[in-house]
Amino acid sequence: MAEKSFVSRRQVIVAAGLGAAAAVTAGPPAAASPPDVDLVLYNGKLTTLDEREPAAEAIAIRDDRIVAVGSEGQIRALARRDTPQINLRGRRVIPGLNDSHTHLIRQGLSYTNELSLAGARSVGEALTLIKCQAEQTPAPQWVRVAGGFTRFQFAEQRLPTFAELNQASGDTPVFLLHLYDRAMINAAGMRILGYDTNPPQLPGSVVELDTAGRPTGMLIANPNPTILYATLAKLPILDPESQVVSTRLYMRHLNRRGVTSIIDAAGGGHVFPDNYNVVRDLHAQGQLTVRIGYHLMPQQAGTELVAFQQLASLVTPGEGDAMLRMVGAGELLVFSGVDLENFVLPRPDLSATMERDLTAVLNFFRERRWPFRLHATYDESITRFLDVFEQVYGPEGPGVRFILDHAETISARNIDRVAAMGGGISVQHRMSFQGELFIERYGLAAAQDTPPVRRIAAAGVPLGLGTDATRVASDNIWNVLYWLVSGRIMGGRELYPERQRLSRVDALRHMTSGGAWLSGEDAEKGRLIAGQLADLAVLSEDYLRVDTQRIPGITSVLTMVGGRIVHAEAEHRALNPALPPVQPRHSPLVVGTNSF
Repeated sequence: MAEKSFVSRRQVIVAAGLGAAAAVTAGPPAAASPPDVDLVLYNGKLTTLDEREPAAEAIAIRDDRIVAVGSEGQIRALARRDTPQINLRGRRVIPGLNDSHTHLIRQGLSYTNELSLAGARSVGEALTLIKCQAEQTPAPQWVRVAGGFTRFQFAEQRLPTFAELNQASGDTPVFLLHLYDRAMINAAGMRILGYDTNPPQLPGSVVELDTAGRPTGMLIANPNPTILYATLAKLPILDPESQVVSTRLYMRHLNRRGVTSIIDAAGGGHVFPDNYNVVRDLHAQGQLTVRIGYHLMPQQAGTELVAFQQLASLVTPGEGDAMLRMVGAGELLVFSGVDLENFVLPRPDLSATMERDLTAVLNFFRERRWPFRLHATYDESITRFLDVFEQVYGPEGPGVRFILDHAETISARNIDRVAAMGGGISVQHRMSFQGELFIERYGLAAAQDTPPVRRIAAAGVPLGLGTDATRVASDNIWNVLYWLVSGRIMGGRELYPERQRLSRVDALRHMTSGGAWLSGEDAEKGRLIAGQLADLAVLSEDYLRVDTQRIPGITSVLTMVGGRIVHAEAEHRALNPALPPVQPRHSPLVVGTNSF
C-alpha cells in the first residue's frame, strides 16, 4: 500500500498519545458543542485577509472546510470532548500560499535528479556543490542544474569559467542552465553529445566558438532558447517509478514553504496527456498535496489552432476538481506571439503574422468560452495583443477570465484596457534575478517601475504573484514576497523605492486570494474565513514582524490542504506524513548537495 501524503483526523488523535501532547490535546468538556467540528487550531496569530475580521486566534475545521474563525474561547467552545486540538504556540498562521505561475508538473518529473544552486553565494560554493554531486553521479547520468539561480547572487557576479567547471566535474557530464539566456556544458558533456566536433545549428541560437573556431561549451539564446530546450531534452530522464516519487517529494518541498496551491503554466516539450499522467495518477490515489490548476499549450509552430482543437477533444476548462483542474489555455498561444524576456538582448519585435495567428486561436476560444493566459513581457507586445482581444471579443473583453503573464513594462493605458476587459495579471520575480541586466539596457529609472505592481493593483486589476519556477527563477515563493516588500533583488541591490513597494499584508493578499481569482477559485480559497477550503500554513517566523532580511528563509511548521496535514516539522513533527525513499540513489537529496 502506498504511503499517504497527508495525516488523517484519526492519526492526529493517535499522535496526541504518542508524544505530541504538547501540540495536540483533547478539547475541554462542552456539553452543548455541535457534533460536526473535526479539528481545532488555537493559540495562534491568524492573518485571515478578511476585511471584517483581519485577525483571529483560532480556527475550526470540518471535512475540508473552515467552519469558524475567532477568539480562542469562541472556537474551542465548538469542540466535542474527543475533538483533536492543535496548540499553535503563538505562531503566525496565513492562508496557504498560491503560486500563480509555475511549472510544477514538469519539474516534478525531474526534481530528485536536479542539483539546485539557489543557496550558493559565491562561484566557489557553486563549484563545491557541483564537484560533490559529480563524484556521486554514475554514468550515464549527468549533473543537471536546470535554472533556478542567477549569477548575480554570487559575490563575484559571474558564472564559473569553463576551466573551473571542468576541474570541479572531471569526467562526469554537467549541464548548467542560467535563466533562459545561456547554458554551460563541461568538456565531458560536449564529448557525449558530440557538440565538440559537430555543434548543432538551430535558428535563434548560437554555439559559442573560441578564436580557433572550436566550441567552448557555451550555448546562447540569440534570442530564442531553442538550443537550451533541445539540449536539455537529450539528457537521461528518470524512470516512471522515480518520476512518481520525484513529484511527491517536490510537492512536499513546496508544502514546506507553505504552498498549498499553484497554477501550472504548461511549457515547451510538455505534452498533454502523456507528461500529465503522473499527477493524474497521484490525484486518483489521493496523493496530491498541492492543488493544481493547469493550462495547456501547443508544442509546434504553425499548428497552434489544430493543437487546441485536438486538446479540446481530450479535456475542457473546468474539468476536474479542487485538487486537479484544467483551467484554460496558455501561457503560449501562438509561437508568433512570444516576446522573450532575455534582457541581455534588445526587445524582440513580434512576427508580422501574430495578429492573424492569434485571431484564429481566439475565435476558437470565443466559440468554446475558453479562459486563457498569455506570456506578455513588453508593453509594445501587450498593445498588439490587446488590439487583437478587442477585435475578437469587443471592448468589454471575452467574458471569461484571462491573464497577462509577467507584464514587466506594461503602461498605465494598457493596465486600464486590461481592467476594462475584465482580465487579470500574474507577476513573477524575474526582475529579481535579472534586474541588473534590465538596468544596463533600459536604465535605472525604467527598472524602478518594472513591473508596476502598485499601479496594477490601484487600477482594480486582479493581481496574482508567482515564481515562474524552476528554470527562470527559484521556486522559493518567499523570495517573491521579499522582493516586493523590500524592493531588493537577488544581487542585493535596492531596486524599488518605497513608493513602489507593497505592504506585507498586500503582498500576501496577492499571493493568496489574488492567485485564486486568476483560476476562478476566489470564492473557494485564499482567505481564512468560514466556508472556504481549509488551506493554511503555520509559519516558522512571524512574516508580519520578522526582520525583512529573514523573509526568504521562512518555512511552514504545519501545512494543511483541505483540513489534511501535508507537512509538519518542529513541535509538530510527529504529525509529518510519511514519504517514500528518495529515488534515484545519486539524487542530490540523498548525497547531501541539496537539502529537503
